[in-house]
Amino acid sequence: MALASGGKTYKLKYGHRGQNQPCQDTRTKRCYITSQNHGFAVKEKTLSKDWKPWFYNVNDGTLEGFYHVKKPFFAVQFHPEAGPGPMDTEFLFEDFLKLCQKLKKH
Repeated sequence: MALASGGKTYKLKYGHRGQNQPCQDTRTKRCYITSQNHGFAVKEKTLSKDWKPWFYNVNDGTLEGFYHVKKPFFAVQFHPEAGPGPMDTEFLFEDFLKLCQKLKKH
């Protein structure tokens, strides 16, 4: 999603692999334990002003999620379906369904 909106990515020296990767929500400051399997990260400064950071990796500070301020779009770099928390990030699916319902009404 970052690339599609004009953002850039870069290769991590050490990819994020496995479970137990802590990610902090910028809105609530809550930390979630996530599963990950990626070797690239989004360069936050290359995203347009319409995108806001949502999650950061606590270990290295990389951007792990962002959302659009006007449109019903959001993305995360981790795997919320994996549930190492075990249900910590299940709310992301509920948020997605709410966005879908809003779109149906318009």
